[in-house]
Amino acid sequence: MTGGKVAVAVHETDVVLVGAGLAGLSAGLHLHRAGISCTVLEAGDEVGGRVRTDVVDGFRLDRGFQILNPAYPAIQRLVDIDALQLGKFWRAVRVADDGRLSLLGNPLDTPKALRDVAARRYLSAKDLTALGALTVRVAGGAAQAIVQSEDRSTADELRRTGLSDRAVDTVLRPFLAGVFLEADLHTSSRFFRLVWRSFLRSAPSLPALGMGELPRRLARMLPSDAVRTGTPVEAVEAGRVSTAGGDVWNARAVVVATDGSVAAQLVGGVPEPRWNSVTTWYFAPSEAPLREPVIVVDARGGPILNTAVLSEVCSTYAPAGSALISASALTPLDEQEVRRTLARMYRADTARWPLVGRYQIPRALPAMPPPHHIRREIRFGAEVYVCGDHRDTSSLQGAMASGARAARAVVADRRG
Repeated sequence: MTGGKVAVAVHETDVVLVGAGLAGLSAGLHLHRAGISCTVLEAGDEVGGRVRTDVVDGFRLDRGFQILNPAYPAIQRLVDIDALQLGKFWRAVRVADDGRLSLLGNPLDTPKALRDVAARRYLSAKDLTALGALTVRVAGGAAQAIVQSEDRSTADELRRTGLSDRAVDTVLRPFLAGVFLEADLHTSSRFFRLVWRSFLRSAPSLPALGMGELPRRLARMLPSDAVRTGTPVEAVEAGRVSTAGGDVWNARAVVVATDGSVAAQLVGGVPEPRWNSVTTWYFAPSEAPLREPVIVVDARGGPILNTAVLSEVCSTYAPAGSALISASALTPLDEQEVRRTLARMYRADTARWPLVGRYQIPRALPAMPPPHHIRREIRFGAEVYVCGDHRDTSSLQGAMASGARAARAVVADRRG
């Protein structure tokens, strides 16, 4: 210390990445594989950004209900899927209504669903035909064709398929609201079709050690000194990053891989996204009210977006002798209202279920109203790049794919 001032440390590296979420870690890995040294600066105490898992009394609590689809190309390129020891959801939903839990899904994939599909309580023969035609169109085409297709809201897309209002309001809207985190289905139909395509290709899953294991595994693939947590960045300019602690990092390129709001503060010209929020509760009864790895939605359109017995998907999510149940909503409901709704959906007494966690996440997913351009600009001035799900799609795939795009742009510009 000289004259009462803290000495500023100046560091040199090829590329500085701001943010150790999935986008930043993906960019870092692609740069590392290209032989370019990089340093990742993360404000939080652990990697992962919005994809984190806390362990509380032996329960694995993801920060908000999240799932991993192993069919995502960006994940397949970087991660050993088998090493994650995935537990899989059924590719079906339980629809709670009038004291009944109907199981709807493709009977070829989930044979147990045949009875309720055949009963046609929610999906008429016409609805099943419309869904089948949609599935064939989405499954048979290339992803690039979807990206380049005409865009509209998902609500409009579903109407154009010929689905009845009952089918949409009792099954598809409750399910998709949990994916998009908005109930009006204003989300881009391009994204809807990409999501539908991914569900057709692989079952949604959970890693045995929680969703936070995905970013942790990515970080372990980088050099041990490449990621610095507890290092918030205060300013970004061409070839230079300043941290809140006063340190300076000089680099040939800077990649900002934070969420969209922080990126808009750090880099001029980056538009701040509108956000969809979610609140997730975790309960731990001694016995599971439903012994199935399935997402449950409410045909009545109640306040709970979805609920699931996560310990039926991955037994590692709960200690022996307990179950773990998640319940998510768009608004931070009163706990008693959550319990009453779950009691109706599961047909169980929820009054004494222990509450082990609650996460209110105001910036859960960037909104994607149409027209949504999936490959958004990542260059913002000389030597400054921006990536994240707000530059692609609001998904794990979008975050990691945009990180890869940013890394490729850095490599291309250096060679140019």
